[in-house]
Amino acid sequence: MTGRPTRLGAALTALTTIAAGLAVGPAPAYAAGDHGYAAQIRRASYGVPHITARDFGGLGFGVGWAQAEDNICVIAEKVVTVSAERSRWFGATGPTDPNVRSDLFFRKAIDDRTAERLLEGRRDGVHSPSDDVREQIRGFVAGYNAQLRRAPVTDPKCAGKPWLRPLTELDIWRTAWASMVRASSRALLDGIVAATPPTAAGPAAAQDAPGAAAVVAARDGAPAGVGSNAYGLGGQATVHGGGMVLANPHFPWEGAERFYRMHLKVPGRYDVEGAALIGDPIVEIGHNRTLAWSHTVSTARRFAWHRLTLVPGDPTSYLYDGRPEKMTSRTVTVQVPGPGGVPVPVSRTFHDTRFGPVVVVPGTFDWTTTSAYAITDVNAGNNRAFDGWLRMGQARTVRELTEVLDRHQFLPWVNVIAADAKGEALYADHSVVPRVTDELAAACIPAPFKPLYATSGQAVLDGSRSACALGADPDAAVPGILGPAHLPVRYRHDYVTNSNDSYWLANPAAPLEGYPRIVGDEGTPRSLRTRLGLDQVQQRLAGTDDLPGRGFTTKRLWQTVFGNRVYAGELVRDDLVAACTAHPTATSSAGVSIDLTAACAVLKGWDLHVDLDSRGAHLFTEFVMAGGVRFADGLDVTNPVHTPRRLAVGDPRVLTALADAVRRLDGVPLDARLGDVQTEPRGERRIPIHGGRSEAGVFNMIINPLTPGDGYRRTVHGSSFVMAVALGPGGPSGRQILTYSQSSNPNSPWYADQTLLYSGKGWDSIKYTEAQIQADPNLRTHRVWW
Repeated sequence: MTGRPTRLGAALTALTTIAAGLAVGPAPAYAAGDHGYAAQIRRASYGVPHITARDFGGLGFGVGWAQAEDNICVIAEKVVTVSAERSRWFGATGPTDPNVRSDLFFRKAIDDRTAERLLEGRRDGVHSPSDDVREQIRGFVAGYNAQLRRAPVTDPKCAGKPWLRPLTELDIWRTAWASMVRASSRALLDGIVAATPPTAAGPAAAQDAPGAAAVVAARDGAPAGVGSNAYGLGGQATVHGGGMVLANPHFPWEGAERFYRMHLKVPGRYDVEGAALIGDPIVEIGHNRTLAWSHTVSTARRFAWHRLTLVPGDPTSYLYDGRPEKMTSRTVTVQVPGPGGVPVPVSRTFHDTRFGPVVVVPGTFDWTTTSAYAITDVNAGNNRAFDGWLRMGQARTVRELTEVLDRHQFLPWVNVIAADAKGEALYADHSVVPRVTDELAAACIPAPFKPLYATSGQAVLDGSRSACALGADPDAAVPGILGPAHLPVRYRHDYVTNSNDSYWLANPAAPLEGYPRIVGDEGTPRSLRTRLGLDQVQQRLAGTDDLPGRGFTTKRLWQTVFGNRVYAGELVRDDLVAACTAHPTATSSAGVSIDLTAACAVLKGWDLHVDLDSRGAHLFTEFVMAGGVRFADGLDVTNPVHTPRRLAVGDPRVLTALADAVRRLDGVPLDARLGDVQTEPRGERRIPIHGGRSEAGVFNMIINPLTPGDGYRRTVHGSSFVMAVALGPGGPSGRQILTYSQSSNPNSPWYADQTLLYSGKGWDSIKYTEAQIQADPNLRTHRVWW
């Protein structure tokens, strides 16, 4: 089933010319205006822009123009956040409100001139951003501002709002920095804001830091709220013998982390189709003519803890090699709406050390009169990312891509999975990781914190000795991070995969082992989603799945992604049905006796999928989320893809979970079609949504919280940009979609079209070559300049 976009007629393929904020008139291709910017924008089906310019400044101008036309409110709100003005414009309930904490954090970054300092140094893309990237950012800002001047904003979220304003270049560099520290300082934001020294009378009153506490409790370093699947298929796994890539990032469906599809070209220098986070000027997941890649969120940690030994009587001084060092302090102030809307100042004093900021996590990392804890955030100085993605798009093979990774070491918190037209596939976690080698961990992690390191990869180093500093690897791009020799990489001609577990089983035939624990774990059970992802590839290559033939085409890859198998159901459903048949009554966790007869019958008839027609899929999902999947067996390291697999039917918590699921679904028919109870609003429509929870072992992950008594009525997270691309002598081909559609503006023609397409498992085709672009029935071309 293809997308079949509406044919708008030959008139839409006619060339139109728009002068940004000036008069409309003819202009030669890429002719720059008075300010030096020009781009050609060809809108294809579903509003996807194909942007061409003669230089990177013009390319950025076109991207800024197009993104502002489709998602201006998303970009504007991101800028409000990094400008420390969320409380001012969106309100706050008090000094501990999340908006206030965010504002304090970003106000300190502004006062510290964090973004400005990222632009200092040699412009080689490693020490500071290159001229190409700076021009692209400058052009993006000009394009956004030109679009803002040109036409009234129609998105009701920000139309006429005082927080919608022209951008500056620093705004974009600040949003870029905020993305870099997503899994480190920003994840620990409330712990940084809450850090207050003890007084002579004792410890300061503890402030909650739930975000930081969640980071400490997490089993790995993946930032909350994001995930992904990706396949890199080599020539041995594909029917045509060239490489293929599946990109399937799982990201929020609303807000600042939405993706945006685009095709960007500077003739002779850059030609990449794919997607980027809204507000970023460069393709981050995509393909060129001979190389394709995707990213998945890595398990590696992005910061290291340092336990400080404080100077007696002075809790803001610490000992380093026996000598006292004074913390630096900075007091910042933000304005918070008070009674009657009158601004009220809220101030906080932050404390920094030679390592980085002091962080408090009550009950785990407290600031007492004898000790405190600081972090080194190795992404806080990461100014290399845009250059890295730019050069990645210029690479021709996976080997050249690895050279880019090794030179720039820019990936903030993601793996890369790639393949090339020659049929070679790549997995690499060459992300930015603190330089905590096994030797450093053994010598410098105090005994009480060794279990934390073993279980979660969080390193708490002795901050009183210079011998325990992070140091520098000779092959690292910058000091303090692991060099490429300490990071996992695997080349294959069959396949590599990742679904947010560690590097260990990128390909089970050749496990990656022996890397520092801070990067990830080895020899431990994989998630059900990881296991399904591997099982799907193995079955396709063996020809034992439900599809004809062996090996992958883009059609078969698309069918695999949206096959909507529920791996947990395949493993435990029959045993669960046997258990609830034998025990038709169970007590819920609230102590209520629940009749399981109807639920048991529904599960027996369920098709083990999360398709629109699947009946009872939501019941199994609630059973999983209530903690019902408990295995009786453990991991068999000789068969890690398929173990553990036996339901612990004797564990009373299994049927308790089923009873809890029945209670939660009160008012929602247990045997309802998934498409009737799991939907996404678009205007007056409720679009049926297929897919399900990762915890149930669903590859096509969708998170749509339950509205009691009604169903699942708004998707908050899950499959977003999906790309299945094949690489060969004729250029790239395949399928792609942006599940939540190109625009967040309800008045845009591109607000719901791809969401309807996703509902029917449809797709838009890869449009990279000129022939592919020209074949689009809805192609519309215009030129913009300033």
